[in-house]
Amino acid sequence: MPLVTSKANPRFRDLRDRLKDGGARREATLLLGEKLIEAWAEGRRRPAGQRFRPALWLRLDQAGPHPLEAELGVETLVLGEALMRDLADAGSPPAHALLAELGPDPAGPLPGRVIGAWGIQDPGNLGALLRSAAAFGFQEALLGPGCADPFAPKALRGSMGAAFLLPLRRVAALTPDAGRWYALDGGPGALPLAEADLSEPLRLWVGNEGHGWTGVDLPGAVQRLAIPIRGVESLNAAVAAGIACYETDRRLRP
Repeated sequence: MPLVTSKANPRFRDLRDRLKDGGARREATLLLGEKLIEAWAEGRRRPAGQRFRPALWLRLDQAGPHPLEAELGVETLVLGEALMRDLADAGSPPAHALLAELGPDPAGPLPGRVIGAWGIQDPGNLGALLRSAAAFGFQEALLGPGCADPFAPKALRGSMGAAFLLPLRRVAALTPDAGRWYALDGGPGALPLAEADLSEPLRLWVGNEGHGWTGVDLPGAVQRLAIPIRGVESLNAAVAAGIACYETDRRLRP
């Protein structure tokens, strides 16, 4: 296996170039560590997993081969410790990483149960939101402007591979279809969660961690939805999403 130890090596420079773009311009990402790679491999036949196309296996110098290396049939590049640490942006470099090319966003009509994130800036919050939605039967996620990049290597690792669980579609505006559209918001006039019709087709949106939906012009078809609380000003965005997703699944579960 070729061993690369210098940042000036053309193979390493090409690798960094393929990873430099983020957000909607991102065309490739890194799955850092065996656990994350194995999580993707378990769900690679699901629509969300199929979006990741393996392109290059990266192995830390002196690390043994991983069984998936041969199974995936992609080239392996062995990196020195300093280079693997540089890619992972972490104190302890992973023994294995997988460069994956990203397919396009999903297209076509939305499924019955959809979670939406608008301006969720923290990758951990976004990852937790996606995992809760997947755990409670949601089938797709919409990402509005200002959201963290869910495909950034650190975001994928920090969220335990939530992007492998739900297809993700970026949207520039709130454009209601025939479904029931709700925006979680505890402000005046919001409908209590217990009184809401959560039957499908459902589109459940969560706003920014700091200012919620302030400054966002919600279409008339979007109903504000409140989770009654006491003793605190507000809930964490990911916590609120988890509660609403659980309540939806509780009602709709056979």
